[in-house]
Parts: sequence; structure tokens; C-alpha cells
Amino acid sequence: MLKKNVLCSLILICCCVVKNGFAQQIHQIDIIEADVNVALIPSKKKIHGEVSLAFKVLRSTDSLVIDARDMEIHEVRLDKNPIDFSYQDNLKLKIYNRFHKGDDHLVEVHYQAKPKKAMYFIDDPNGQVKQIWTQGQGKYSSYWLPSFDDMNEKIIFDLTIKAPEAFTVLANGKLKQKHKIADQILWEYDMKNPMSSYLLAIAMGNFDFVQTQSKSGVKIKNYFNSQDKAKVEPTYRYTTQIMNFYEDEIGVRYPWQEYKQVGVQDFLYAGMENTTLTIFSDSYMVDSIAQKDQSYFNVNAHELAHHWFGNMVTETESTHHWLQEGFATYYALLAAKEIIGDDHFYLELYKSAMDLEAQAPESLLNPKASSLTFYQRGAWVLVALRETIGDRSFKKTIKTFLKEHAYKNVDTHDFFNVAMAKSQLDLDSFIDRWLVQKEFPIQRAKEILRKNELTAQLLDLKQMDDAAFESFVIENPEIYNKNNKTAVVSYIVQRASTLGEDLMVKVYKRALQSSINENKQSVAVHIVQIPEVLKNDFEVLLTSASYKTIELALLKLSINFPGSLPVYLDQTKGIDGFKNKNIKTLWLALALISPDYHKDKKYVYYNTLLTYTNTYQPYELRWSAFRYLGQLEGFNEPAIKNLIQACLHPVWQFSKFSRELLDSLLSQPAYHGIITGLKKDLNKQEQRFLNDRLDQ
Repeated sequence: MLKKNVLCSLILICCCVVKNGFAQQIHQIDIIEADVNVALIPSKKKIHGEVSLAFKVLRSTDSLVIDARDMEIHEVRLDKNPIDFSYQDNLKLKIYNRFHKGDDHLVEVHYQAKPKKAMYFIDDPNGQVKQIWTQGQGKYSSYWLPSFDDMNEKIIFDLTIKAPEAFTVLANGKLKQKHKIADQILWEYDMKNPMSSYLLAIAMGNFDFVQTQSKSGVKIKNYFNSQDKAKVEPTYRYTTQIMNFYEDEIGVRYPWQEYKQVGVQDFLYAGMENTTLTIFSDSYMVDSIAQKDQSYFNVNAHELAHHWFGNMVTETESTHHWLQEGFATYYALLAAKEIIGDDHFYLELYKSAMDLEAQAPESLLNPKASSLTFYQRGAWVLVALRETIGDRSFKKTIKTFLKEHAYKNVDTHDFFNVAMAKSQLDLDSFIDRWLVQKEFPIQRAKEILRKNELTAQLLDLKQMDDAAFESFVIENPEIYNKNNKTAVVSYIVQRASTLGEDLMVKVYKRALQSSINENKQSVAVHIVQIPEVLKNDFEVLLTSASYKTIELALLKLSINFPGSLPVYLDQTKGIDGFKNKNIKTLWLALALISPDYHKDKKYVYYNTLLTYTNTYQPYELRWSAFRYLGQLEGFNEPAIKNLIQACLHPVWQFSKFSRELLDSLLSQPAYHGIITGLKKDLNKQEQRFLNDRLDQ
């Protein structure tokens, strides 16, 4: 073993002490297998089930503790015999017994739960559940299954799930069989290798799938709702190619039986890498137009990479979170480099380097570091390490690291032990510079970025004063029609307001008349006031093959040329846009404020916007509708009730927005009275929330 960086070692030792203080059980009890048998009851938003845990005693102990949050525990059996238990604070199930070193046991827990978190029930317009899905990371699977919140406890899970026959049920592992019992279907899923409990997953819905296969024979099943069939190809376009690339680049075959993906409504994050079953937000189920602006590619590549980095080898604790998120971010970038090209790879690195330079410095080994640090700085560590030790040593390091620690937990020390052994280099100073020190090594990052012509040019432009920048713009009129210079054009357009008025207008016009759609979109993003001379060129954007560009063009044209608004509304009528109907909701708001536009249909437009606030609608659409109703001062009682419900939504960004909007309404006397009068119509949870808000 090569010598270690002293400061890094101290941090790791301290972290191990903390970890051992909170996770003694894994040194006494080893849970080997879990046989999970549950029944989903959509009509009651409940789950009934039992779990059988086979375990070995590593050290003699007097108890076994299982995480089980807010459940009804009906019975516990040890080796088939009923046994007494205590249920502490509705959080932990504790079983007392004399467990002797070397003994094998089986504990069975019979329970039911109405999960407050981690398992979510999505309603249809009739108030019936149409989807159920789980999200364990950050909320813990122990809300729906007696399990183990400690990610260091790795278990082979087999899941049998009973659900109404109208639905398809997905879970970790490979579907072994399914059979009908009355009006229910039993779905039996089998796992071969162990994983942490937070990676458990169930998804129930009206799903169908298309199947492909990797070069190595891994079956890939891409699921979708029946109404999204036309979106399957644009969404999943590169999945098989990414899998093939990873197996070749990483040097280790996909480490699980098969791979499934499914998009669900109102998912809490972009995606989650549950072992063999990635669940992602169905806002990424996109058509061929939306794919240009809201591609699933990065989420797809990121969650698949986690099946090696996070699922196969798992961090011991959050101090080493970069081993999961940094690696997944890096390999997603490599996949993009392979499939999209070098410029894309370096441009994403450039953006993250600028963000890291701008944020408050923090160590990568800080367990409370920001996502930017864990994801982007973590990826940069691997970029810089590959530059330092070379491609061959880097790939040997990755392959050896995965094989030596397969299906185990790892820390930063484990990884760099392998890197130093394979490269035969002393990496002490590298570790200190890239991981321990708070300051991001921006100068070294820029040296790496200068290896690419595009990012080197962006760095040069960023350093130019206004005079030098103006000269560059004047001397490069051809740049607007070069496909490999869209990032440079975007920078020029963004900075165009620092130029003289004539040159600024010339920049905008050249970008708008470019043959490249990205350059047109750059103007739509950055321009505020549209000169009359650019009106015709800007109006062309309303026919763009980009939902983002159309939305921006419609908004900015309506502000700059309100007299032409009826014409713009006629041009864009019937276009929905993304999942959140970004164009349709804007169109409705503009149609409502345009005095003479379809006066006889104002009521229809208003009601449509109100309908989009309903609780069964995707939260992205509700968010958009709430925003415009707030601007129009158009809330009625049903919409306010929907807003109050949204304040308790599990997607925190949406609930935060809703709470801020509700506070804004409460500050207006007219709305304050209406909201107070609604309390009697709310459920108990909503009443408690509103009372707390009114007391502030």
C-alpha cells in the first residue's frame, strides 16, 4: 500500500469513527437475503405485507433492530416461532433474543402501512389511483417495507407483489413469473446479487414496453404509458448505445440480470437509479420536437452509470458521496462524448468549471457539500485523474476497483489505493488539491479545457475587455453559420448589449438569420427589447421546431409589439409544448389579457387554465397554471384549494413555489378573506398547514 495523504487520512478515519458509532449492527448481524411479499391496495392507498429476513450472527448480541416507519406491526416470528418485540417511536422494530456468533436465523415481520413518504399514489381525474411508485433515496424504503436505512447493509432481495390485474407492476430484478388470483396478479421478481435497501423499487401503472438488447446480451426494457407510444423512440433513442459504450469503456459487464426504465408522473427528481429499475420523471418522455430542448439523454446515461457506481459499489457514507454522483456524472459525460461529440463533452465541463469557480469553496469530502460539488467537482476529479495517470492506468483502476469491491461498500481511500497501485504514482498532492482543499483548482481545469478548440475560444472570449470583444465580433461575421460554434454565438449574443447599438442589432440579426436553430434560440433567450428592424426576423421564431423557442418568442413579441398579439395568438393556437404545456398556458394567459381577442371564448380559456390546477394534473402543469393565475389575479375558490393542496406536495420545489404564492395571496385583503373562509372545506392536514400560515 502506498503512503496516504495525511490530511485525507485523518478525514477518513474521523468519518469511520462516526460511521461505526451509528452503525454497530452491521458488525454483529449480516442480513443475507430478504423475501418480500406485499399487496398493493390502491383503493385505500395502503400496503399489506410480510418480509422474511435470513441473517447470520457475526458477533453475539442480544437484539436485532429493523427500520420500520409508521407501520402497524401485526406479528414477528423468529425461526417460525412468535416472538415479543418492541416498536420504538414508530421508527424501529427491536427484537430481543440471545443471538450467538455463527448462528443462522430467519425473522418474519407481518405488517401494513399507509406510507407518508417513499411510496406515492397518483390519482386519475376520477380520484382513482392510476400509478404507484417508490423513491427510497433521501426518504428511505423503511416507510413501506421493514428494512435497513444503513446503506452498508447489503441484501439479496426477492419481491412478490400483488396488485389489481388492470396494472403492470415493475420491481427490482428479473420477472420470474406472474399468475392470476381472482382479480389480482402476483408478480414475482428475482434478484441474484445484494444491494442496499434504498435501491428497492416498485412501480405500478398502465405500462407497456419495447425491448432491446446490448451486444453482451443484457435485456433492456423501456416502459411507457399507452398514450406516450409516439414518444418512445425520441426518449429512449440512445439507451442501447449507452449500455454498449459503458460495458466497453468500464471494462466490466453490466452487473445485474436485466435493465428496465419507466417514466412516472410527479416523480420527486429527474431520475433514480434503483437497481435494475430506473424510475424517472415522465416530463422526459418527449416527442421529436421536445427532444431537442429537453432530452432524456443525460438522465438516462447518469442513472445507468449508477448501476456500476452506486449500486454495484456503494459509498459507506455521505463523506464519499462523490464516488457515486461524481462517477455517474463523469461517465454520462463520456457517453455524450462518444455519441454526441468532443465539443459537447468539453462544453459541459466548461460550464461546470465556471459554476464551481463561482460558488463558495467547499471540500469534496464535506458530507454536507452541495450537489454541484458532489456531482460536478466529483466528475472533474476523474477528468483530472485520467489526465494525470493516463488512459491505460485509469481504465485499469476502474476495472480493478469494481471487481475488488463488487457488491460491497467503499470509501475514497479504497479507490485511491487502487489508483496508486495501478499507476505507480504518488497521488498525495492530487488528493489534497482536488478532494481535500476547499478551493476548486480552476487554473488546472482551464489547462485541460484548453485542449479543446471550442472551450479554449470561450475562455479567451471571457478574458477579453469590451474593445477586444468588439473587434472579435467585427472580424468574425461568418461564425453564425458554423455548426461547431453555437456556444460561441451564444456567448456573443449574451454579451451583445455591451456593444454599440448598430453592432448589437447586427449581431442579433445575423443570429436570427442563421441556418442554425440554436443561434436563433440564443437571441430569443437573451434579448429584452426587440428593435423594430428585427420584428420580422423575430416573428419567424413562432414557427420554430422548438417548444422553448416558440414560448420565448410568443412572450417577448407580445411584450414588445402588443398591437400584433392577436396575430401571434392565431399563429400559435393549438400548440401545447412540453409536458407542462408551456406554450398552451402562456397562450391562454395572453388570450385572456388581449381585450378584443375572441371575447366569446374568454370563459372557456379561463376555465381551461383553472382545470390545469387540479390535483390529478402533473405538477409541472399545475405550476405553470398557478403562475399565470397569480399574474392575472384570477384565482377562484377551487383554484385556491388546489394551491393549498400543492403547498403539501412531495416535490419540494413545487411546494416551495406554492407556499410563496399562497403567502402573496394572503397579503392581499380580498384573497385573505376568501382563503380564511375555505378552512372548513379542507382536510385536517391542510387545515393545520393553513392555520400555521395564518399565524405567521
